[in-house]
Amino acid sequence: MERMIIFCMLFFCSTMMLTEASPRTVKYKQIQKKIEDLQSMVKEKDAELLHTPENFVEGCLSTAVTCFKKGVQKLQPASSQDNGAFHKAIRIMNKLTYRDSGEHCESYEKKTCESYEKKTPKEFLKGFENLMQ
Repeated sequence: MERMIIFCMLFFCSTMMLTEASPRTVKYKQIQKKIEDLQSMVKEKDAELLHTPENFVEGCLSTAVTCFKKGVQKLQPASSQDNGAFHKAIRIMNKLTYRDSGEHCESYEKKTCESYEKKTPKEFLKGFENLMQ
C-alpha cells in the first residue's frame, strides 16, 4: 500500500512538471500581452513612422527582434493617463532577448533596420506581434 501511494505521488509530480510551461514560453506570452496593451496606448496621430521588419526568415529572427526593440524606444503614449503603464510595457519589451544560430542569414543578414519600410506605430506593433507568434 505504501508503494502504491509513493508511486501515485511520483506520477502526479512528474505529470505536473511536464505540463508546466517553460520560462521562455511564459516570457514570450507576457511580451505578446504587452504588445496588445501598447496597441491601445500608443500615439497614432503625428507619430513618427517606424521601420517595420516583414517576411521573417526562420534562421534570422534576431535581426528582426533587434529592429523591433529599437523601434519600441521611439513609441509615444497617446495620453498622459497611460504614461505609467506605457513605460512599464516598454521596460518589459526591452528585456526581450532572442538568439539564433544565424547560419541561414547570408542574404538576409545584410539588411539593416533602415532598409525596411516605415509604417505607423500600430502597424509596427502588429508586425512585432506577428513575429512573437
